Amino acid sequence: MSTHAKRERLLLADLLEAAGPEALTLCDGWKTRDLAAHVVVRERRADAAGGLLVSALKSRLERVQAEFAAKPYEELIQLIRTGPPRFSPMALKQIDEAANTVEFFVHAEDVRRAQPDWSRRELDPVFADVLWSHTEKTSRLLGRRSPVGLVLRRPDGRTAVAHKGTPVVTVTGEPAELLLYASGRQDSADVRVEGDEAAVERLRKAELGM
Repeated sequence: MSTHAKRERLLLADLLEAAGPEALTLCDGWKTRDLAAHVVVRERRADAAGGLLVSALKSRLERVQAEFAAKPYEELIQLIRTGPPRFSPMALKQIDEAANTVEFFVHAEDVRRAQPDWSRRELDPVFADVLWSHTEKTSRLLGRRSPVGLVLRRPDGRTAVAHKGTPVVTVTGEPAELLLYASGRQDSADVRVEGDEAAVERLRKAELGM
């Protein structure tokens, strides 16, 4: 049975392949080759991927990621498509779904929205709810560095408080757009931002996300 993670994996691989190795992304300083290397290292090199969370391991992560970025681009795309080796925990469906669904969706948008002719992707309601569930559960983590109070609100009125404080800024949009906004893609998310003008500007420049 297909899973959200598997679908998003293949979509990300297709977008990376179509863009080519030197296209811009929304990840600051990364071209598509760098983003592809990041995805591969994250699920195939646990010895280096720890640098995503532990600052002491960051230099090792950067070194290993640079080594992968130097590989043929087509090889990186194929490694993304085929996924982690069979013995990896990431190969388990439940772990793949939990760890990769949002990761691959966001990075696919990092590729899509960095292109001048990008168009917004229409999501089915079930997948939109999956993205909202993740955003709701992780909102405090995503918004922990917000300089102002931050409320994420769906058009139907459902909300998540990402950061307590004053003044309060309310960001309204579809689940996918709220996820992208809270993940640090403020300028690329299709949302309505309401609040004190100075607070809105401070939030726009803030380093949100993991």
